[in-house]
Amino acid sequence: MYIRGRVGWAFALCATTALGCEVRSDRHAETAAASPARASDKYTPQGDEGLGASIALVVDNSGSMAKPARGDQLPKYIVARRALETMLATTDSFIAKQPGYPVNVGLYTFASQVSGTVTVRPYERGTLLAAIRSMPYPKGGTAIGRALDAARADLYRAGTIRKYILVLTDGENTDGPSPAEVAREIDRRSEGAVKMYFVAFDIDAKKFDFVRGVHGDVLGASNGAALRASLDTIYRGRILAEAMDAGESLPARRDTSHDSLSSTRPRKPQ
Repeated sequence: MYIRGRVGWAFALCATTALGCEVRSDRHAETAAASPARASDKYTPQGDEGLGASIALVVDNSGSMAKPARGDQLPKYIVARRALETMLATTDSFIAKQPGYPVNVGLYTFASQVSGTVTVRPYERGTLLAAIRSMPYPKGGTAIGRALDAARADLYRAGTIRKYILVLTDGENTDGPSPAEVAREIDRRSEGAVKMYFVAFDIDAKKFDFVRGVHGDVLGASNGAALRASLDTIYRGRILAEAMDAGESLPARRDTSHDSLSSTRPRKPQ
């Protein structure tokens, strides 16, 4: 997941010390989106890619997230952050069962700009949890297209073949390039290698139907309980399950007692 191309990212790196986060500016995002890529202009990984799953969690932190969803008393940003913490527990369980399987996770928040990110890297619960809990109070617009491109760039630096973007949003795009156009470009230039999923929180999921045409899907969530269920369906039920059910196997390891090679195939998550 670590491809350090700067498409869509002109980033001012900021020391968020304990979090190890990078806050980046998106001045080049519209420039990249405004220049259609040639059909042959495919994304190129920065280094070798192999077994594993790299996942970019992309979370809406716009002003509308400060309001409660229908039937909820807490504001949406609080409900969303608690649901994300539950996803970390799911990741812990998955890694405990598959200790040899590489899992990279990053966190990206967006309002009018993309900010407060933990770049896609080997899973670190403490870093991600601190980043979730330290998100600023929601304000500003909704730059979904910028966030997609930012997450995509880091997925190509992470070193795994399997790449996923999971977007949680409660609104339509208001700033920057169209998410539908960005998603189609990502799908075309990655040749379907980047799979994109949306959870439409307190908004009609049909507004994001475009993702179904780019190797992805969208689920709706009208309140907090539905949000947790939809995130679990996509994250555990699709992303993690698919990563382990793709016919991949762990690298062969030397059995010194018999001086032969034996391979270890990871078990499917339960």
